[in-house]
Amino acid sequence: MSGKRFFRWLIRGLAAVFILVIGALISLLALMWAEHKTEITLPAPTGHFAVGRTMYTWVNKAETDELAPSPGTRREVLVWIWYPSAGGSAPPAEYLPAPWRSALERYSGVMMSQFFTRDLSRVQTHSASDPDVSPEQRSYPVVIMRAGGGALTADFTTLAEDLASHGYFVVGFDAPYRTSLVVLPDNRIIERRQADNPENLSADEANRLINRLLPMWTTDTRFVVNQLQQLNSSDASGRFTGRLDMQRLGMFGHSFGGATALQFCHEDVRCKAGIDIDGAPYGSVVQEGLKQPFMFLLSDHSREQSDPAGMQIGADIHSIYSRLPNGGFLITIRGAHHFTFSDQALLKSQYMMRVISSLAGVGKLEARRGLTITTTFIHTFFDAYLKGAPSSALTGVSSQYPEVQFEARQDR
Repeated sequence: MSGKRFFRWLIRGLAAVFILVIGALISLLALMWAEHKTEITLPAPTGHFAVGRTMYTWVNKAETDELAPSPGTRREVLVWIWYPSAGGSAPPAEYLPAPWRSALERYSGVMMSQFFTRDLSRVQTHSASDPDVSPEQRSYPVVIMRAGGGALTADFTTLAEDLASHGYFVVGFDAPYRTSLVVLPDNRIIERRQADNPENLSADEANRLINRLLPMWTTDTRFVVNQLQQLNSSDASGRFTGRLDMQRLGMFGHSFGGATALQFCHEDVRCKAGIDIDGAPYGSVVQEGLKQPFMFLLSDHSREQSDPAGMQIGADIHSIYSRLPNGGFLITIRGAHHFTFSDQALLKSQYMMRVISSLAGVGKLEARRGLTITTTFIHTFFDAYLKGAPSSALTGVSSQYPEVQFEARQDR
């Protein structure tokens, strides 16, 4: 073949490959757009209670916000409460209120909000807005739920609804300047600064920031618990007065929210049991340990076993787990990834999730399966340690799921 003929052949071949790639990308975007516009219903709660949801904004007048641009700004939290409801004709709760959806679309950009993520107005929840509390019991245990990093509380609606359906008040909250985006009732939109996101920093800078953030997160948690105690003592509406059993208080969180659950339970004796969902431990709890029952629920980190940072996180988790005096659980879900535990596993484009899983070789676990495993372990754990059910039920749960690697320390 002459040089000219070879050159023409090469050009035609490259052009054909280019056309195929462009065609594949256009087809993928078309599929993602159609998926984006399709209605989706979150996994149904497995408990027998109907679920209500309400929201509050609370200002902590005793604490200034170190991350706010204006000195002297008081800390605020936007609180989401899911609870066992009496049912009735209350309207369904939106997955995310319209002002939040609009702000999130602007914050995320066109590709992320219109192609990589479902249309959040088409996500159907299983909660009703502001119904009465179920009269079946006089009061119900309370579990604080904390999303990780900049994630929104609403990202964990599936976990919250399921736990509430088993007879719990589930209380999550978003914090301005710590959560990636918060929309307050007066229409203020507060975005987290890039400099306050550890993911944007080098390892050393990120660790310094995390050690600065952790006390803020635990202080926010303590403030929310204090507010719940006041709400339980005297709710102006009368709806929640005496309905929250603050003597049976637990906490769980994902990622940095899991680290917060660890440190809060270490610091505050009001926490009777907790769960860290795939969060690296930080703070004094690493050295001093815990006295409460605690569960670590982890994704599949088998590919990180040779990474020094991953090895240190694993060592810290095992160190805390091995010293638990009142029973503990260490659970790994094979095939799970970091976002298996949140609604993002369902609400991000499944086409892109498959591509990423194939390229990275991780995250093979089907999204609804992962959420089912997670919700089952969460409510079974809290049933044992906040309601007095047999802790052996957790062993029974583990046998239902071959993906689960299960370790348990017997209660002493």
